[in-house]
Amino acid sequence: MKKLLIFLIGGVLGFASASAQQIQWTPDQIKQFSKEFTGNRGSDGRPYISDALLKRLKNTSIEEAWGYLKNKGFNNQFEAGWQIIGNVPLVGRVVTAQYMPSRPDIDLRIKEKGKEENRSGSPNSWPIDVLKEGDVYVADGYGKIIDGTLIGDNLGNSIYAKSKTGVVFDAGVRDLDGLEAIEGFTGFVRGIDPSYIKEMMLTCINCPIRIGRATVMPGDLVLGKKEGVVFIPAYLAEDLVKNAEFIALRDEFGHLRLKQGKYTPGQIDQKWSEEIKNDFLKWVKDNPSKLQMSNSEFEEFTKDRNW
Repeated sequence: MKKLLIFLIGGVLGFASASAQQIQWTPDQIKQFSKEFTGNRGSDGRPYISDALLKRLKNTSIEEAWGYLKNKGFNNQFEAGWQIIGNVPLVGRVVTAQYMPSRPDIDLRIKEKGKEENRSGSPNSWPIDVLKEGDVYVADGYGKIIDGTLIGDNLGNSIYAKSKTGVVFDAGVRDLDGLEAIEGFTGFVRGIDPSYIKEMMLTCINCPIRIGRATVMPGDLVLGKKEGVVFIPAYLAEDLVKNAEFIALRDEFGHLRLKQGKYTPGQIDQKWSEEIKNDFLKWVKDNPSKLQMSNSEFEEFTKDRNW
């Protein structure tokens, strides 16, 4: 446990010895903290969830995602209270960045290390440089809005050009008109202010961060809707989506049969009888366009289910 703690702290705050640490977590560090994920990874070590699954995730409700994660013991993956820019939903693979109140000696080490790593521009642009299509830039700006504006419309355009998604900032932004003019860009931010970023320093990229009451890891999936944002561990993503799709199908079928008067609310709201179960399976078979997962996935998912 002691070794693990030292490793974690060293990855996040180990800039005192600039030659010993990188600003961005290494692939090995990311893999160490996401061992449960056994699928494909990007060159930076983050879990890589397919575009097809990201598309399916868009149809998942916040309540379904939150309920699934809570049942798995993940009680700290949701955060609300956002000002939303653009249209929802926001879905993508998380790239994290952590900011702290500026401290001259640490800020100097960070900038020296950035120069060694051939990073250009101001540090708040460095996380943008690593974005790829399908990524969402998620930043812990410790809730700072005034003088805590991590981006304006110039950096916003760069973010969208690289990712085709948007941002989740526990911090502020500026140039609201310009950001709203970026077609397709979505932002979940704490507030808007005309000030520039000041007295803040970037401490790491693709490390564990806190967003309000949520703990976020690089490579998580983010689902942002009007209620707020959910951060989904990559290794749970596929099962979460299937579970949400099944619940949506079950609810649609139940609502239909209630409107038709075929079953009573008591029959639908409790464990289903064999009659209702078989009626549901036939309805799914007769309406293949409603099934987002494959037929084989559906059969596997339902074969041992306690209806």
